[in-house]
Amino acid sequence: MPTYEMPLLLRVMDKAETFNVLKRAATTILDNGGFIRKIENLGIKQLPCKLSFRGKTYWQANHFLYRFDVPPSIVINLMDEYNRDVDILRNRIYKKEKIQPIECTLHEELLPPIYRKDVMKLMQIAEIQKKKHQKLQFSREMTYYPSPKSD
Repeated sequence: MPTYEMPLLLRVMDKAETFNVLKRAATTILDNGGFIRKIENLGIKQLPCKLSFRGKTYWQANHFLYRFDVPPSIVINLMDEYNRDVDILRNRIYKKEKIQPIECTLHEELLPPIYRKDVMKLMQIAEIQKKKHQKLQFSREMTYYPSPKSD
């Protein structure tokens, strides 16, 4: 099962109501054969522009981020369920890309800059550009005068 991310914008409510909305969202995922990796509270934030939803205007929302695994065929059902919920202002589901393993380069980073591979590459590029710049310089001596001479 692929991993998905779902940012949720909830209307601003008290803690008990917010808990009930989050529980409904999580139960929907679990009932459809998925499992939740993480629920992250991003807090109440101002929206970049006003949001009109079901006849009301909202200027701020409570932001949450769900990370979960679910079969791909269930994603459309989840979106439909969340779009019908009156407490969820906005939701999207994004497929999370596989995390690329990171190679530790601490031993290289601790070297003096002159011995680092990336700095050496930058120095080589600078030398090449310097040579190109030297070739492009023009001589400042004029061999002819463009204006006619007055006698």
